[in-house]
Amino acid sequence: MDMKLRQIAHIENGFADKFGIPRQAGLLEHAVSRLVFEAKFRNEAALRGIEGYDYLWLLWGFSANRRRPWTATVKPPRLGGHRRMGVFATRSPYRPNPIGLSSVRLIGTERGREGVCLLLQGADLMNGTPIYDIKPYLAYADAHPKAAGGFTDHLVWEELSVDFPEDMAKEAGVAREAYLAMIEILRQDPRPAYDRDKEREFRLAYGGFDLTFRVEHRNLYVLNVNPTAVFAT
Repeated sequence: MDMKLRQIAHIENGFADKFGIPRQAGLLEHAVSRLVFEAKFRNEAALRGIEGYDYLWLLWGFSANRRRPWTATVKPPRLGGHRRMGVFATRSPYRPNPIGLSSVRLIGTERGREGVCLLLQGADLMNGTPIYDIKPYLAYADAHPKAAGGFTDHLVWEELSVDFPEDMAKEAGVAREAYLAMIEILRQDPRPAYDRDKEREFRLAYGGFDLTFRVEHRNLYVLNVNPTAVFAT
């Protein structure tokens, strides 16, 4: 049976493209996203009681994926992009139905010309991502701290050491909170797994700024930061 999904909202944040978006939700503290409802769903009654939850589940669409046929196996980035796993045993964005699921922290609401918007922490979504549904996160049912994590249980999470002088950011006009978010994003090593052995410069777009950086061993050096020529939320 086919089902037609209706977009109820979209995300607004500083991620202008896919490069640099966290590989999972909940990894960033300083990057705040706004969830803006589409006109048809700007009904405050639908949000009654939502302030009682700390976390929400978002169901959303991989809107920036290149269209291609789905395959039974994929190459997870966490495995270096060299080893294949079953698509249903991974969180690959290339799926029979391009639907994502993220747990995000609700930090507040904001009222404006677009009605009531939700303010979220930890969203692993690009600016403009369509939202199809919102459900409350229930710790007693949704949290399984002792659950096996498949192939990820054997992987070591390593962060980079980031050299990004705050004076450089201030001179470019980067606000303090955006600067802290950039540090968090860079620490997680946004480079694709297949590019990590190449000595070259990389570009990251976030919050209306372009950053150029390079990585040597486990050290990341920001070379420059400049306002993006065209940026819209």
